[in-house]
Amino acid sequence: MNQNKKWWIDINLETLKKNLESRNFECFIVDRKEDVVPLLEKIIEKGSMVSCGGSMTLFECGVINFLRNGNYNFLDRYKEGLSAEEIGEIYRKSFWADYYLMSANAITLDGKLINIDGNGNRLAALMFGPKNVIVIVGINKLVLNEQEGINRVRNIASPMNAKRLSKNTPCTSSGKCHDCLSQDCICSHIVITRRHPIKGRIKIIIVKEELGF
Repeated sequence: MNQNKKWWIDINLETLKKNLESRNFECFIVDRKEDVVPLLEKIIEKGSMVSCGGSMTLFECGVINFLRNGNYNFLDRYKEGLSAEEIGEIYRKSFWADYYLMSANAITLDGKLINIDGNGNRLAALMFGPKNVIVIVGINKLVLNEQEGINRVRNIASPMNAKRLSKNTPCTSSGKCHDCLSQDCICSHIVITRRHPIKGRIKIIIVKEELGF
């Protein structure tokens, strides 16, 4: 990373951190994806019940393996051989978790989280239920404002995720949103989280690398 780009990222991340904290979010900034797991070891208490939302970022940072191999009661939605009913049960049990881990589709510079979801379980847990929510994001998710964030989640994150999941939607062919009502649509809910009433419940870890979609 060249010095000018590093300067631009650092100055904007400091602004973002202040704005997130003004909205009752707790914010951590780390340099590399390898820094995420050591930070989580400090945040998550041993023996806690932990769950997660669907996220490539969690895999890229080694979080899923960390939870599987750690001293936690991990509700593992990715466990091989689970039926649709068993996965749905994990979704429901996640509301009782001590910690829920996820990523975000976009974060605005003034500190709002913007997310899009198919089933809605990830966003429901973000808003209410688990005692703590930890959101891990790369710098590629940083946007200037709400409109840019919505454009990102509809025309970047969603088509790429739909392609990854082999969904039969128009965006998997064109690479852009068609505002479809396809049965395979993964864009049922768009949620903007502008603050949280419980200070520190939502903890945001920003990584100075590009992660996920």
